[in-house]
Amino acid sequence: MTSFEDRERAEEARFAHDADTLFRIQARRNRLVGEWAAVRMSLSPAETDAYAKSVVQADFEEAGDEDVIRKLLGDLTAAGVDTSEGEIRAALEAKQVEARRAFLG
Repeated sequence: MTSFEDRERAEEARFAHDADTLFRIQARRNRLVGEWAAVRMSLSPAETDAYAKSVVQADFEEAGDEDVIRKLLGDLTAAGVDTSEGEIRAALEAKQVEARRAFLG
């Protein structure tokens, strides 16, 4: 095996690891923001767990965060919670930092 092939395989492995790490951080962030929203909706502990899982699942609908934002905004509004898209985006950013620190630190 040549040195070029070794470097290529190492780069592919690093890319796969980085993609997996990002996926795990995003899933953790979505769970955390789901828990944040559940508290705002005054859900029980069992409902909070189920809701946080549903937010993680919502992220698989399309690429990006818009599917999660749509879900959170719709659910919070339906529950009578006064919120805005900006507030949800800010919560996503804060939970992204928290999830990254928990995963990498």
